[in-house]
Amino acid sequence: MTAASTRARITVTAVAAVLLGGVAVGYTALSAPPEPDVESGAVTGPRVQVLTNGRLSAVSRTDPSGPREVTEERCDRAYTAGGTTACLRPVGALKAGELAVLGPGQRELVTVPLTGFPNRARVSASGRMVAWTLFVDGHSYAANGFSTATGILDLKTGTQVASLEEFTSSVDGRPVQAADRNYWGVTFSADDNRFYATMSTGGHRYLVEGDFAARTVKALADNVECPSLSPDGRRIAYKAAVGGDPQQGWRLSTMDLATREVTPLAETRSVDDQPTWLDENTIAYGVQRGDGVNDVWTVPADATGAPDVLAREANSPAPL
Repeated sequence: MTAASTRARITVTAVAAVLLGGVAVGYTALSAPPEPDVESGAVTGPRVQVLTNGRLSAVSRTDPSGPREVTEERCDRAYTAGGTTACLRPVGALKAGELAVLGPGQRELVTVPLTGFPNRARVSASGRMVAWTLFVDGHSYAANGFSTATGILDLKTGTQVASLEEFTSSVDGRPVQAADRNYWGVTFSADDNRFYATMSTGGHRYLVEGDFAARTVKALADNVECPSLSPDGRRIAYKAAVGGDPQQGWRLSTMDLATREVTPLAETRSVDDQPTWLDENTIAYGVQRGDGVNDVWTVPADATGAPDVLAREANSPAPL
């Protein structure tokens, strides 16, 4: 067992004890604001999945302010692609959370017990690969000394990686085995093997490219967090720490993977979310209001235009 995996296991155990001691009660209360006043009904045509007060929902892409299809399935974070839904279920007062993988009709395919605070979820375009990120120490990427746990599940083979810290990592071709490594924000390529994520170590937050079969990750660029691969696989959308310092907030940007050209987008507010490509030209993301409630916004992917509200009182957007 590596020092990193030992550290992660000790941290998870400690957090589990804290959760059972009552912290989860406060977290659940914070993540469950009053029911939003939305009209419920069937949604047809192009749709976007969101969470409405923690419940899986769908809004019309062409009429997002119209009726919202709200289900009874509760998640703290969710993402759907290829007929597969990854639902990070809320932490309860007397239990830790879990990943529920749902198929068509929200049929439960598998559950994975987890300990930590739900943070990110992603599914590959085919629906085969599922990834999740949890905070196991600290509640913010801007906090000093935070720790995350990021895992991947291959639904076809049943292979599960509990933590990307098990993978061999490198920066500039040199192996990195530092105990301070953290990973978060996975996004998958079309081949269901290659993926991108953020690796934090030594004060840097790198965009890394991973090979699931080879169990390796290698750093590609600095100051990249929560990447999201475009539908054509050529660009990533991500949040970049302003001045390289997360304490100053994050600027939503895109990067061309071939040229490494960075394009800051028209959204100038700090965005602490993993963005989503609704199509090749539009990026969606959540922004928390002053009252603690999230709204889903969109912005053009080419730095033109201006941010626009897609769905009030919602988060976790995913194109359906």
